[in-house]
Amino acid sequence: MRCRYTEAELSLLARLMRSEALGEGVFGMKLVGNVVVNRVVAKCTTFKNIKTIKDAIYQKGQFEGTKTPLFNGRPNKAEIRRAKDCVEYWRADPATYALFFQNPGKGKSCKKDWWGVLAGRYKNHCFYNGKSSWKCGL
Repeated sequence: MRCRYTEAELSLLARLMRSEALGEGVFGMKLVGNVVVNRVVAKCTTFKNIKTIKDAIYQKGQFEGTKTPLFNGRPNKAEIRRAKDCVEYWRADPATYALFFQNPGKGKSCKKDWWGVLAGRYKNHCFYNGKSSWKCGL
């Protein structure tokens, strides 16, 4: 298991994955889950007070998906399973070590440096790893 969680947090993560990346398909949603779990696991200063999935999701100013109607609906069994995969073991590039992601807008390129270093892109989202000097321990 990558991080501890409650059933309520699993539901919260599933809802965020859906609201942030429904249009990116199953893989894209799991990449979002990967980033959230990385934030819980990270040891660097930016995330030192992030101890739970709930802390990560509600960290001030971080996830636009929490403000959308998609976030408010109850997750289905498949969404819960995807979230559980992320907290238990699942990781994949370009989000394997990513702590941030951004949708730069249709037809726009990923910034090389944004919050961290560009790790790659999947569909509309750019993923960023923490800088090595941050010593996040991922």
